[in-house]
Amino acid sequence: MVDIRTYIEHTNLNPAIKIEDIDQLVAEALEFNLFGVCVPPFWVKRARREIGKNNLILSTVAGFPLGYQMTETKLQEITLAIDNGADEVDMVWNISSFKTGLPWTKIELAKCSKLVHDSGKIIKIIIETGYLSEAEVISACKICSDAGADFVKTSTGFMSSGAMVDTVLLMRKVLPATVGIKASGGIKTHQQVLDMIQAGADRIGTSSAIEILKQINPS
Repeated sequence: MVDIRTYIEHTNLNPAIKIEDIDQLVAEALEFNLFGVCVPPFWVKRARREIGKNNLILSTVAGFPLGYQMTETKLQEITLAIDNGADEVDMVWNISSFKTGLPWTKIELAKCSKLVHDSGKIIKIIIETGYLSEAEVISACKICSDAGADFVKTSTGFMSSGAMVDTVLLMRKVLPATVGIKASGGIKTHQQVLDMIQAGADRIGTSSAIEILKQINPS
């Protein structure tokens, strides 16, 4: 039986998140032995303090949620995130640049990947699949892989459409085995988690982790 806890990044990127929400997120992740947490950049230091020496991965975001910030801004965001204690950075790629067909799309990803890897950390690239056709998903995965992404992530969770099983299947078919997939956006049930894992997802980002776990053990 799949232990979904080892896949889940307990996430709260709500714009109105409060300090007590960060503390609760970390406490719940530790209590339920989840893989990690994902918090806004402003709260990385606080989350790192609450995690302490516990074995819990701390992720944050950059270029979030629209991706069309200047590359220099994203690089600074990544630097601050790592300095503040993040283990992994989920960065939104430049969808606007990609849709325009600019080579800068890949250059930016390579710059950001190098910065993260030079610090011994992990980078996940959010391609926001809800904006992409099937052909564009294939192209996006190849660009991310070539540019050094450790993971390709489906969605920010800020669109009406999030992770889809068919899209994860397509991504897994295109990406090399060395590049992971993070399914995120709209994942609210235990069955959805299992379906995503079966389709090829290596990580699950969800703000409904505790509710999902309660579906397994209702008591």
